[in-house]
Amino acid sequence: MLGRVFPYSRALPVLAAVLFKHNDRKKEAALGRRPLTWKWERHPYYNLSVKILRAGNIRTTDLLSKTDCYVALRLPTASPVTSRTKVIYNSSEPEWNETFHYRIHGALKNILELTLYDKDIVLNDKLLSIVFDVGSIKPGRHFKRVFQLNPKTKEELEVEFLIEECTDPPTEVITNGVLVVHPSLCLQGAIDKGDKPEQREKGERHLRLSVPGAYEKETCIPCRPEPDQDRQTQFVFHADREQCPQLEVQLQRTLNVVQDGVSHGVEEQTTVLGTGYLPISSLPIDKEVDLTVPLGEEQSVDLKVKTEERYKDLDVRLGFDLSNGEKEFLVKRKQRASQALKEALNLKEVPCKEEVPIVAVVGSGGGTRAMTSLFGNLSGLQLLHLLDCVTYLSGVSGSTWCMSSLYEDPDWSQKDLEGPINSTRNSVTRGKIRAFSPERMKYYFQELVSVEKDGRKASVTDLWGLILEYFLYQKENPSKLSDQQESVRWAQNPYPIYAGVNVRHKISGRDFAEWCEFTPHEIGFRKYGAFVRTEDYGSEFFMGHLIQRRQEPRICYLKGIWSSFYAANLDEIWQKVTGTGTAWIDSLKDAISVIDDSQKKKFKDPFQLKTRLVLPGGILSEIFKDFLKSRYSAGEIYNFTCGLYLHRDYVDVTEFVAWKDSHLDAFPNQLTPMKENLCLVDGGFSINSPFPLVLQPERDMDVILSFNYSWEAPFEVLELTAKYCQERGIPFPEILLSEEDEMKPKECYMFVDAENPKAPIVLHFPLVNNTFQKYKTPGVELLSEEEKSFRNFVIAGRESPYRTKNFTYEPYHFDRLVEVSRYNVLNNKDVILNALNLALTRRKLKQKKN
Repeated sequence: MLGRVFPYSRALPVLAAVLFKHNDRKKEAALGRRPLTWKWERHPYYNLSVKILRAGNIRTTDLLSKTDCYVALRLPTASPVTSRTKVIYNSSEPEWNETFHYRIHGALKNILELTLYDKDIVLNDKLLSIVFDVGSIKPGRHFKRVFQLNPKTKEELEVEFLIEECTDPPTEVITNGVLVVHPSLCLQGAIDKGDKPEQREKGERHLRLSVPGAYEKETCIPCRPEPDQDRQTQFVFHADREQCPQLEVQLQRTLNVVQDGVSHGVEEQTTVLGTGYLPISSLPIDKEVDLTVPLGEEQSVDLKVKTEERYKDLDVRLGFDLSNGEKEFLVKRKQRASQALKEALNLKEVPCKEEVPIVAVVGSGGGTRAMTSLFGNLSGLQLLHLLDCVTYLSGVSGSTWCMSSLYEDPDWSQKDLEGPINSTRNSVTRGKIRAFSPERMKYYFQELVSVEKDGRKASVTDLWGLILEYFLYQKENPSKLSDQQESVRWAQNPYPIYAGVNVRHKISGRDFAEWCEFTPHEIGFRKYGAFVRTEDYGSEFFMGHLIQRRQEPRICYLKGIWSSFYAANLDEIWQKVTGTGTAWIDSLKDAISVIDDSQKKKFKDPFQLKTRLVLPGGILSEIFKDFLKSRYSAGEIYNFTCGLYLHRDYVDVTEFVAWKDSHLDAFPNQLTPMKENLCLVDGGFSINSPFPLVLQPERDMDVILSFNYSWEAPFEVLELTAKYCQERGIPFPEILLSEEDEMKPKECYMFVDAENPKAPIVLHFPLVNNTFQKYKTPGVELLSEEEKSFRNFVIAGRESPYRTKNFTYEPYHFDRLVEVSRYNVLNNKDVILNALNLALTRRKLKQKKN
């Protein structure tokens, strides 16, 4: 791998490109499946020396002098500390000749970042950044490289590398081919604050404890205990054993200094009185020891510490196989589906389980319109006796509202859907103004405070989830996603998959989004092959281990994530629901930035829209203003991949598009395992239908029934999915459409790749009102004027009651939307049955090829 350099004006977090070999993705995909589970791999260590030699022709950012340059070095797979050279002042041709040493492990993708800075009094200016794969260097040879920083100005940085074999013996690591696990050390300790009389006399003193690279941040412990406090104070740190972590102990003194001059006030000044270090790796495992850490100048601190090592028993499942719960479901569901297929297709025999096609129903986003329409579509499938043929039910945004409501009943697909449809009708047709009443606002605030007390930072996404809960239920709903395990225990319903995407600040969701699947058994990323139990979602993980269990959130908070499009538009929702103006929004502007160019940005980057929060004035407004200050509309969740590393060959997994050197996948140090938090949002910010989740090769999809509820672009989800699949080598049929199709969509389209049985058959249903206006049931024409009037309506349009941000329908409008969605399925019965018949045949061919 080579390195390239770009100025810091680019949008990528590290503004350089790592060049990966351009592979044929389809060829890669054909070579075999991803590893189903983790394995052991043995790799050697290497000693890496990086010598920063010189820079040339460096342009200054100062008006009166040349640059004051230094170079920062960051290699997070080897050291948690960013090293730096000395500063060369007032020179455009600085020379350093400084050498830095690292021990690197051969299993990891070791990416060195070199950043050139111009030191300034106020803020150091980043000039240029280099990203370099040290794995491309051959051991035993000096490798000198002159990086051309800017060809036009001939700015350059000269660096010399040397990699040598390390005398440390090779070690085994746990890996799934994408992520690598290192052994974790847990340091638990206690400080007796009453041991030293001289420290008890000076209460302004405190001890600052930290372990660079540890999961926990620094801990500050007063040297003099409060009267009601225990003399012993506990501390804990989790760190990577391979990075030779050490505990740093600083004795500090803080003084309050009164400021003179124009601005009067009190300023805290902290002085370091002494510093000591304790190498954690040198401590015995599973043995409590008492020791003294010298702090200099006849000062010391007494500690009682114990170190534990964790490695094998991971709490994060690494591997690309389906969860045990999903696999058990599939065995039972195929038995049910085979019988349903025999009856639906009038087969002479029940198909064997290997021949039963995997069928998914996917619903797009679209708010209340999507929720209502999906009820109608599923009702149509039920009337055709085809619901038992469906293996998976997956949705984005508004479709998840329908799904989560259905799965509260463990036997919903075995009952008449008119029951849940009528219940939803009552909610949709009821006024929503009480959602913003003072009583409800107080309730929201109390719930958000409870979220924070549980250790999670509340976001506007959480607030939206609470508001949506009232819209749909008018009361608190205690349901959790893990409760839905009862709905699939006997494979009595399709397996639900809810969709979200992990995104990055200032990068469009169309350019970078990592699909996160939420199921009753597990939540995780198939891209990384990393999953956690649904019950553990929201807990804290580090290096594959659960270190702080937290309560599983209620499903309303997940729905806030799944439909976070609306969290960025609470002002518009307020105005629509209450009918009042929002002039008093000015009272919140000091806390919340309101951006009104949402239409121009088309919501492709959820972070481009800082919280658009509107609340009624008065005391509640002030409370929320303080509480939600600087919140974004993306939900920040603890990252369960935190502390894991990328494997040196991670780009061989086709889920990564690192062959695009401008894609974030080409920057390993910037990918999710290196981040503290996940930023999960509505899947519609990427593709407004959950195709990427059902198209995972482990699910081996045969037929996809795609129900699309978008107005402006009824085929956009297909086009985006085709591009997604092409980039990753996933089989998908070609999407060919005429201009007439684009202008006036039909009720159903069938797309098939006749040459590749591994590509699923796709039936796509745009939300249209075509033959529904002429026929009562398929083939039976309308007779009465009342029936014709009921069915003669336009779904889309500026004045339509089905607008995306409209949450309340008239009963008449709700019934129309359910009926047309049900009819469109019934009217295309033959197309659906033909697709299932064809899938049976293609399944046999697929099994023979396998």
